[in-house]
Order: sequence, then structure tokens, then C-alpha cells
Amino acid sequence: MKRARTGGAVALVLSLVALLLSGLGAGGAGAAERPWWEPAERPVPDSQVNVSGEPFTGTDANGDVRGFVDTHNHVMTNEAFGGKLVCGKPFSQEGVADALKDCPEHYPDGAGALLENLTVDPDGHHDPVGWPTFKDWPSYTTMSHQQNYYAWLERAWRAGQRVLVTDLTSNGVICSIYVRDRGCDEMDSIRLQAEKTYEMQDFVDEMYGGSGKGWFRIVKSPAEARKVIEAGKLAVVLGVETSEPFGCKQVLDIAQCSKSDIDKGLDELRSLGVSSMFLCHKFDNALCGVRFDEGTQGTIINVGQFLSTGTFWKTEKCTGPQHDNPIGSAAVPEIEAKLPSGTSVPKYDEDAQCNTRGLTRLGEYALDGMMDRGMMVEVDHMSVKAAGRAMDIMESVQYPGIVSSHSWMDRNWTERLYRMGGFVGSYDLDSKAFVEEAAATADLRKKYGVGLGYGTDFNGLGSHPSPRGDDAPDKVTYPFRSYPDGPLVDRQQSGERVWDVNTDGGAHAGLIPDWVEDVRRLGGDPLVGELLHGAQSYLDTWNATGDWQRPANLARGGAASASSSEFSLVTSYKPGRAVDGDGATRWASDWNDDEWWSVDLRSAQNIGRVLLDWESAHAEAYRIEVSDDNRTWRTVWQTTKGRGGLETADFTPTTARYLRIHGTDRATKYGYSLKEVAVHGR
Repeated sequence: MKRARTGGAVALVLSLVALLLSGLGAGGAGAAERPWWEPAERPVPDSQVNVSGEPFTGTDANGDVRGFVDTHNHVMTNEAFGGKLVCGKPFSQEGVADALKDCPEHYPDGAGALLENLTVDPDGHHDPVGWPTFKDWPSYTTMSHQQNYYAWLERAWRAGQRVLVTDLTSNGVICSIYVRDRGCDEMDSIRLQAEKTYEMQDFVDEMYGGSGKGWFRIVKSPAEARKVIEAGKLAVVLGVETSEPFGCKQVLDIAQCSKSDIDKGLDELRSLGVSSMFLCHKFDNALCGVRFDEGTQGTIINVGQFLSTGTFWKTEKCTGPQHDNPIGSAAVPEIEAKLPSGTSVPKYDEDAQCNTRGLTRLGEYALDGMMDRGMMVEVDHMSVKAAGRAMDIMESVQYPGIVSSHSWMDRNWTERLYRMGGFVGSYDLDSKAFVEEAAATADLRKKYGVGLGYGTDFNGLGSHPSPRGDDAPDKVTYPFRSYPDGPLVDRQQSGERVWDVNTDGGAHAGLIPDWVEDVRRLGGDPLVGELLHGAQSYLDTWNATGDWQRPANLARGGAASASSSEFSLVTSYKPGRAVDGDGATRWASDWNDDEWWSVDLRSAQNIGRVLLDWESAHAEAYRIEVSDDNRTWRTVWQTTKGRGGLETADFTPTTARYLRIHGTDRATKYGYSLKEVAVHGR
């Protein structure tokens, strides 16, 4: 790290003066102490922060922490995709000139920035010089330039942000077809990004005088996060958002990983300090199907999926109000040319907007593994089929650790997510669009008493807030207070470039405070108040996740019986298959309406919830009955609108030894078929 150094003679004089001043008595002034939020020394030269005043510490009158939460960022993406896609670094021991420079491949005129030129820059050129001029980058449209320089993140922290979720990410196919300086294994990239994030923590610590003294604090639990936030610092949460975690890709719909790979991978992520994760991202993998991309990017991703898996996205008509994004159909000849001869991107039916691929059995195993390890589950990027199944599973065991971090979940799931105890962050859209999106769910946040986050997706190959214009009504005026009575924020300066949110939009992470002020001017102080409550709400979800314990299944391994069992030459559909803990086995009845399945709970138990995991042959009408003696039965719950899948029946707790599922009307021409039955107390 390059630092300012004072000449020997001058340093001696300054030291003597400081010593003399420190000894002054009543008539003199003591040496001013360095404010805790200011570093002892910075790299020289460096970007400015341009925020003055003390960051808030402690808690409010209710004992809640305060602060904004960025639920979706990618601090270390420069290390991903082969190391050449995102140019520049968030920090460098060699200083800002090394950290904020363009990739050599972009010289002399930016024509080598292939992905950016295909997706956002019709001109296909940019001034490659970063520090100190920053003529063309970063900008609110950039996809291939560093937006998370440490001093910019510091500016966001100083002005009120208290939680930063940084997702470790990569994509092996994008890496393989792009210029690179390393291998394309996604897990190797994740390990490297985690290592570099810890190095960045050390880098900041060094400026503040040693280990643990800096503002950039990686946290592994909500208790650690709360302690950091109470001290007025930034709690950094590690997440994972990658396309084929643990090697869990699929090739021609055949999984390339095992349960042991998943267990080993999840254990490794926890050891790295990872607290949240996406099960799938961009490509349909061995765990789940994805929510599609639109436009040019959709075509690029769909081609990438085919190159990785041998399959394009497949669609079907949606069965509920939720739907996936329309698939991008824009022609991208440069990318489509990489397909095998005679292969082309399919055309899709506009009436079929749902991915056929949901949460696979391996995906369910990974989801259970995340819950058992207390990890927060990110449902953005899951197809609605996968997200619905994941929510069914989490809701059935009352697991609160669910997060939608950047507006990639169908909005119709929002109340269900809040009801489960989860947290929502909205993509940091253009300020007007963000205010409108926030207003659409404001009643739900009020109902559940939750705050709001924003997911910036910086370095995530996505778009960022565009400027409203220097002539916009009620534009941001500088300087401004970042929140009521908060630090004073002026225009941010990096080298020769001075940034203004009115004309530059969300060009980099340092402009988050400016964007929040723009949101305040359009949406009012109450909306900023909801954003300031975001950190506490995020911790509420994380705390509940850490406190969760899987409820005991009173039916597991119990003696099961049934009115009938379908005959098969190749497998067994006996009643015990529904309580063996294996989702790949099942009980199936004969093809009649009046059929039942029952289990002995071994002794009288207090029960109040039954989980039924139906195979496609499910009941439309059925009832749940209990008995003390296996002869006299009483009904505790019933329905005539069974929908199949994973169904939860809650009823007034009662004591019984035997439980029976009694079907009265089939939903298909087949019998009734249960993969698993779980019985819980309440």
C-alpha cells in the first residue's frame, strides 16, 4: 500500500512540535484525537469519501439497530469468470492507480469489452482510462468495470449503510468463452473470492491501526452482525450465487453431483463463513430450474446453458398466478455462432411462461442441508415451480430463513415470504421505479412490521439506477444530510472526476447515499425510515434462522398400514414407504376413491400438524383422522380442494396414538400416492 511519507528533518520538527503541544497546561490546547471513523493513514493518492460527521452507533429507543442493508452485491467479481470480465479491483496494495484500471484487452478504445458491447453499448467503444480521469467508466450502464472500490463502499457505510451482503459468484461457461487468466471451476473461484474478501478486511484494518479495528467486518452470525452494527461499522455477510455449486450441473438432465458432494460443499461454505446461498442461478442445474432472463442477455444465457448442459430452457403453461420472466428472444449472432452446426435457440410459446424444471430431489436434499446448517435460502433466480416447492418445504417446518434480495422473485410470493419470517430487498432501480415498487408492497411491510432493503448488484453484470437529469424537479442538491441529523454528504470525487447522482445515476457503490437521497425526494422520509429499519429486519430473519430447530417427525419409522397397496413387479408401494425418510419411495393405493393410509405413533402423542408429500396421483378430497385404539376414529381436518405436492394440515392440537389419511375423491384416474408423511406437535 502506497502511503504518504514525510521527509526526515520535517518529521523531526513536527514530532517536537507535537510533543511540546501535548505538554501544554491550562493555557494550551491538547492534541486533537483522531475520530474513530477516520483511518490513521490512507493510500496516497486515493479516492475521496466526501462524507463528514460521525456515523451513528448504538441502538434506537426500542433497542433496534439502524441502517441501510444492501442485500445483493458482488465485491469480488473481478476474480470471477476467469478474472478478465470485470476490470479493476476493490482494493490494491499498489494503490488506486492499480486498483482502478481497465483490462489490457480493452485498449486502445474498449472494443475488447465483448459482453458489455453486446448488451449495453451499441457503439462498442469506451475510453479505457480509469484513474484519474474516469471519462467513461464506471457508469450506470457498465457491466465490465469495478464499481465496489473500497473507498466508495466506505462512503456508503459512512452515510448509513450497516449491512452488505456480498455474493461470491461465477459461471464456468462465460469463463470458458471469454478471455481469461485462470481456470473456470466455479468452486475454485468462490474460494478465491472468499480469500480476497478477508484480505480486504485486513487491508482496511491496517489503515485503522490493526486487526479488528477497521469498519469492514465480515460476520458469520447475527450476534456478530449486531455487535458490529452497534459499534457503527459495516457488517459484511458472505453469500454464494453461482450457476453450478459443488459441481451440481446437469447434462442432458442427468445430475453430475451426489448427496455427498452437496454435504461436503455446504460444510466447506460454512467454514468459509458463507451464511446465505442461491441453489441455482442463470442455468438449470442438478438442483433446480431458473427464472429466465429477458432480451439479449436471455439469449446469451440460454446459449450458455446449452453449451454447458446440452439443453435449452423448456417452458410450460403456469398453473398459478406466478410466472417466470419472458425468455429473451433477441438475436445475438456472435454468441449463437458458438452453437453446434444445425442447432438454434428454440422459439417459445408466449402462453407458456413457466420453466418446466422445478426443485429436484437433489435440490430438496441441498435445501434440507442448508436448513440444518442455519443458512439463509435465496429464492430469487429460482423458477416459480422451484420457488413454490422450496417455500412449501420451508413453510412446512416453519423455517424462517428465506430471502428475496433483488426483485427476481415473483411479487405474488411477497406476503407468503413475510408470513414465513423472511426478508425482501428490492433491486435498486431508477429512483422513480424503486419508489413505485416499494409502494406496491408498503401495506405488507406495515402489516408485518418489517423494513426494506435494496439489492445493488454492483459488479453483477446488471443495470443500475439511471440519472433523472440535472433539470429534474426536486433533484438532489449537495451537500445533504444522509438521514435526519446524519453525516453531511457532498459530491463524490475520484481523481479528476466529480460524481453527481443527478447526471451520473448509480455509477458505483459510493453513490448509494446519493441514490437514497433521490429516493427520499420522490418517496418521502417515511420510505427512508423503512430503509433505515432494513438492517434490523434482516437481523430478525437471520436471528430466527439461527434459533430454528427442525421439529421431530413423530411418524418416522412407525408401523404403517393401508386399505390397499398397488402391485408392482419392479418395486414396492407398501405403506411403510411413506415413513421411511426417502423421498424417492412412496406408498400407492389401488385405483379407488375410498382408500386410506395410517400410522402407529407408538404411544399417545400431542399432535397438531401433518405434512403430506403427494406424488402426482393425489387426493382432491380427503380427511385426517386420529384414534386412541385404532378402531374408533375422529376427524380433525378435511378438505375438498387438495392440490397435491406438499400440503400442510394444521388443526387444534389433540392427543392420539394413531393417525389416518382417508381419501374420498381422487384428483386423477390413478389411486392415492404419498411419498412421505410427517406428523408434528404444535
